[in-house]
Amino acid sequence: MATAKLWTDAEVEASPRVKAVFDDIRATRNSNFVNNFWRALAGQPEVLERTWASLKAVMIAPGELDPLTKELVYIAVSTINSCPYCVHSHTAAARAKGLTDGQHGEFLAVLAMASQTNALVTALQVPVDPEFQVG
Repeated sequence: MATAKLWTDAEVEASPRVKAVFDDIRATRNSNFVNNFWRALAGQPEVLERTWASLKAVMIAPGELDPLTKELVYIAVSTINSCPYCVHSHTAAARAKGLTDGQHGEFLAVLAMASQTNALVTALQVPVDPEFQVG
């Protein structure tokens, strides 16, 4: 159960600030669907506006990383941060951007390998090789 109220479309319509963000979400994504994350943030319009603006700048605006790579990074971080909602929503987004079953399986293998070797190197307190130092 959510710890914040999930706004209905009728409640959104009654709040111009929230409605503006929801309208932009719908237009940007070319969909009438607005997920529960945004509905939970609707009770804090300033946080909703700031978060949507940041997400658009990082995840949607063209950049050096392609959209699928951005989603894979998001899934990896969400996995490490134990956020099942984000894992599910960004896996769905990655699939919409072309993620195949084979790519997903390989991605999960890399994620698991990184988790294992990170744990080992941390437990062993292995010093960083001078050749790997940046700057």
